[in-house]
Amino acid sequence: MARPGAAPAAGPRGPGAAVTASIQSLRHRVETLPILRLLAGGDELHTSVALAQGFVASMMILVGSWGVGWLATTQQSIFARTTFLNPLRVESAGVVACTVLLALGSMILCRAWLRLGQRGGPQTRASLAAVRNAVLLWSAPLMFTFPIFSRDVYSYLGQGRLMHAGMSPYENWISQLPGWFAQGSDSLWAESASPYGPLFLMASRGVYYVTGGVPEAGVAIFRVFAAGGVLLCLYALPRLARRLGSDDAWAVWISVANPLFLLNMVAGVHNDAVMVGGLLLGFLLVFRGNRLAGVLAVAVAISIKPIVVLALPFLGLAMVARDAGWAARVRAWLYTALVAGAATALLGWASGLWFGWIKAMATAGSAAFPYAPVGLLGLGVGWLSSLLGGDLEDTADVVYALFKALTVGLTVWLALRRPGGPPVLHCAYALTAAVLLAPIIQPWYLLWLVPLFAASRVYGGWWVKGWYLLSMVLVLVGVVDQLSVAQWINLTLVRVLAAGVGLVYLGYIVFIDPKTASLFGNSRPRPTNRNGATTP
Repeated sequence: MARPGAAPAAGPRGPGAAVTASIQSLRHRVETLPILRLLAGGDELHTSVALAQGFVASMMILVGSWGVGWLATTQQSIFARTTFLNPLRVESAGVVACTVLLALGSMILCRAWLRLGQRGGPQTRASLAAVRNAVLLWSAPLMFTFPIFSRDVYSYLGQGRLMHAGMSPYENWISQLPGWFAQGSDSLWAESASPYGPLFLMASRGVYYVTGGVPEAGVAIFRVFAAGGVLLCLYALPRLARRLGSDDAWAVWISVANPLFLLNMVAGVHNDAVMVGGLLLGFLLVFRGNRLAGVLAVAVAISIKPIVVLALPFLGLAMVARDAGWAARVRAWLYTALVAGAATALLGWASGLWFGWIKAMATAGSAAFPYAPVGLLGLGVGWLSSLLGGDLEDTADVVYALFKALTVGLTVWLALRRPGGPPVLHCAYALTAAVLLAPIIQPWYLLWLVPLFAASRVYGGWWVKGWYLLSMVLVLVGVVDQLSVAQWINLTLVRVLAAGVGLVYLGYIVFIDPKTASLFGNSRPRPTNRNGATTP
């Protein structure tokens, strides 16, 4: 708003400008309400506005998840035996309302994240304390959601049930269990070997035993486990970033405070948070000179998700100088291999699974995702082979094995380079190859990589802009793809509704919002409120 007596400021004309003006007018009216003043305005130096907006968005997601989040239907389920949530889960009006809350809340949380990164001082970057507060505040409501963005947590319980029944999740499938589908597991993984390490499978068995198979209790325990991984990332990442010369607050903001991270790790209850936290902590401890603890931390991460075994060569390189000779390198690699091998062998013995995870990791990939070019390539080559009398799956497995060999080759090449490169950055490169060359790529796999890259250096330009946009798109994809509705409600229409609401607000963030559009090269004039301060 122009000051009294000042000439009207020139601005863009057209529909976009009209929409922006209307929204700013609404914001000015809202400012007059004391209760909503914090959400409608505020000084650019105050991060509390973005924190409050993100918290409200998380509350919207919480309520939305009660209507369209994943809920087990087994008789042991507490909520499945009650009618308390029927207005939200059974009635069409409740499902529509919860879908809108989930989609809109997720996009508002994305905007709050972007605005948090723009606030905080002359450098328009929030402080580390503010970013940590955002992670804690925004995660609090997510601790009480029904699982959203994924139902893998029910597979965790199913694999714990397999262990409890004396069966190996590496050799047996969840579909062999009576009533497995009602317990919430995704049918896509019902006949796949477990991709998890022995430590996590032992923990899953313990959770199943303690809870007696009650899904809600199991979800709560696994969520505490996942939240512990987020806290571990909050501890290790900024310290590792400072040691490597990156910006600690930016590193945490771009990765851990990212809604894609929080919604997948906390609301989606993924064990990847502990895996990433253990990997970051391992590098931090090695750089501090505590080699034994560092290798053990990474061994724990391997025993949760074995893919982290690719980090071991670079953890060894972190123990020596970049220009170290071959003798020093080999000694570091031997030490790393012996300690990690002994730790995983001990866990394998304790679980009774030994090194079954090696075979499971080597053979995983019987499904393909549209996000995974290698998976689609394997199926395509397999289909062509089947036209000539070959077997589709066998041919596809050969293609997958070739790309896995390429991943190993790239990892070895990065580790053997002279002089050596930055260990954390090269570890990120190796894991990137493992993700991109795999037959299956899940959106949260990208979250293994971003903390490592962010700890290594501060990125800018189109790399960061692309990550902003990709994060928001993947959040919206997670909302649309993982909706759970009753059989008598048209899932396609509900997904279209979620996509429509999300795309409209995403378009507003990228093209119209005078604050966030500038992040994507779509600058708009920045209106001021009646006190001359810019609006949020």
